[in-house]
Amino acid sequence: MTDTDLIVIGAGPAGVAATVMAVSLGMTVRLIEQDQVGGKLHHIGALDNVPGNWTTGPDLAAALAADLERIAPTNLVRRITGTAIGVTADDEQAHVLLADQSRFHASAVIAATGVTTLSPADADWITAPDGLWPAPLWRTAPAEMNGAIWVLGADRPLGTWLRAHPRVERTLNVLCPPEDDYKAAEVAGDPRVNLVRCTTAGIYPARNGARKIMVRDRSGAPRQYIAGTLLGNLGNRPAALPGLGQGPDGYCPAEFQHPRMLTAGDLRSARFQRIVTAQGSGAEAALARYYDSALVRG
Repeated sequence: MTDTDLIVIGAGPAGVAATVMAVSLGMTVRLIEQDQVGGKLHHIGALDNVPGNWTTGPDLAAALAADLERIAPTNLVRRITGTAIGVTADDEQAHVLLADQSRFHASAVIAATGVTTLSPADADWITAPDGLWPAPLWRTAPAEMNGAIWVLGADRPLGTWLRAHPRVERTLNVLCPPEDDYKAAEVAGDPRVNLVRCTTAGIYPARNGARKIMVRDRSGAPRQYIAGTLLGNLGNRPAALPGLGQGPDGYCPAEFQHPRMLTAGDLRSARFQRIVTAQGSGAEAALARYYDSALVRG
């Protein structure tokens, strides 16, 4: 039997919230960090929907790192740098395998690995050269944009980018397939957004590093544009580890998991991809595991 109560995979908002909650309950934790604390927060320019008076993602990421430093003197949490590549569980414990082939064991594991960015190859409405991976809009500064700016997809980071750069007056030409219409509604009134509602789009090389975009609009008419800057905003897919139970959409809700494996944050569902819900789900998962183990001990 292991002497570790909980392994938390991921040091984003959900993973840190789970760790802080677990430590506050006296649980021993191994926190597996792939990179820096906060993950994608470091590239988010505006946080107007997160309580706590945070204005940028890096501000909140720094606060999460400070939280981990604050609880370090308890000696209840051990931080491990590595990439988890698989999880399993049996009647006795949960197991995590890292890319370097090291293995860790605990009474339970919380997977908070989040999501990863989609590429044009993942979008069935786009035809593009193999290997094309435009820079994500949410990571791109205005100074990096040249010529006509075209954005593939109208996912919600579009609104976040506009709020992060309120004084930038460049026009974003946004290719919007029907499935993105409900997401685009929140930015449709922004004069800096030109929504190009389409059914298909083809991306081809043009002169001087530009891209030619062949679009079929909603009426079926062909349109052609030239992009000086091409950016991706196609959404995400779950970063599900082998061993987790996945639903039809690839996400990993709690009801699909072994009792010793819990999920938190964006990994659970496409419907609740918000920082606040990620934090709440991380804390809730740790608390649920605490009470489950207390019942077993009782």
